[in-house]
Amino acid sequence: MTPRLPSVSGKQVVKALGRAGFAVVRISGCHHRLVHKDDPTRVVTVPVHGAASLKRGTLASILRQSGVSVEELAVLL
Repeated sequence: MTPRLPSVSGKQVVKALGRAGFAVVRISGCHHRLVHKDDPTRVVTVPVHGAASLKRGTLASILRQSGVSVEELAVLL
């Protein structure tokens, strides 16, 4: 059984992905573009709309693109 996705904001996800080895390379409006330091093919865009929580589908897509599991995200938060 897969664990449930947590309710997190885009800002929290950017910080968590930073701990996972990603770095912000560009910010366009409210969208932060992150690239993994060791593997430049791992690119992900995270919308940061203040303290608003990301929708479940958006968070699931971010995790899929980044290669981070729900369990790993929980530890990184």
